[in-house]
Amino acid sequence: MKHKEGTIKGIRGANIFYQYWSPEEHARAKLVIVHGLAEHSGRYMNVVNHFVPAGYAVYGVDHIGHGRSDGDRVYVERVQEYTTTLATYIDMIHDWQPDKPIFLIGHSMGGLIGAAYLLEHQHGLSGAVLSGPGIKVPDNISRTVIFMGKILSKILPRVGILQLDSNGVSRDPAVVDAYVTDPLVYTGKVTARLGAEMLKTMQDVTNSASRINLPLTIVQGGNDILIDPGGAQLLYDSVSSEDKTIKIYEGFYHEVFNDPGHEQVLNDVWKWIEAHLGSSVT
Repeated sequence: MKHKEGTIKGIRGANIFYQYWSPEEHARAKLVIVHGLAEHSGRYMNVVNHFVPAGYAVYGVDHIGHGRSDGDRVYVERVQEYTTTLATYIDMIHDWQPDKPIFLIGHSMGGLIGAAYLLEHQHGLSGAVLSGPGIKVPDNISRTVIFMGKILSKILPRVGILQLDSNGVSRDPAVVDAYVTDPLVYTGKVTARLGAEMLKTMQDVTNSASRINLPLTIVQGGNDILIDPGGAQLLYDSVSSEDKTIKIYEGFYHEVFNDPGHEQVLNDVWKWIEAHLGSSVT
């Protein structure tokens, strides 16, 4: 397995960190990971270790204000700062190997960003995998917090308003411990502006989801408390893709790629991608 790192220029000249893992021989296809809120692309080694030995190249980019990229932590003026950078990165990946299919894998906020990206750029992809997409606000976030976040986003956009519950990441205590002790994971409160932008993007994606028509599969933890699992079904019902599937993993927490039993999830995703390469899957 080969591993390379680099940077690209993002919004306002920010250095945006990317990395990728590839097989020793030529890759059969390329998978682009769009990571979630407060984390980074390096937390997807279960995906890397499952797919690279199977002949896939796996690409990741740290959003602005996340991981090893520049920018104020978990802050953007507009969600388009994420999608624009993602478009630049995917265009670069395509130019490297234009004959290889590209699949997007978006998790959590990355699933929301991925869905927003699909509204404008799906034509360049062979399919998309959305894991626990942040399409609906969970019930444990009150209307008061939402209202105050919208107000503060205009007058104090960088103030923190919401603390994520790290225990909701996975049922595996080792995964939770690695998450909270990872220096590249942001464990402070989500900024008011980002919170408001995510809410706006949830509405935009929901309203426009019928424009998404590429092959799509959605995987969702049934016991997810960090996002509303109903958002996965809402998105599934709203897209116009004829080729679409959804699978709810009962008992799983938010990070289905890192939860106990993640091997089954990864195998299901692998089978789906293989089928969309035209390969025979058993």
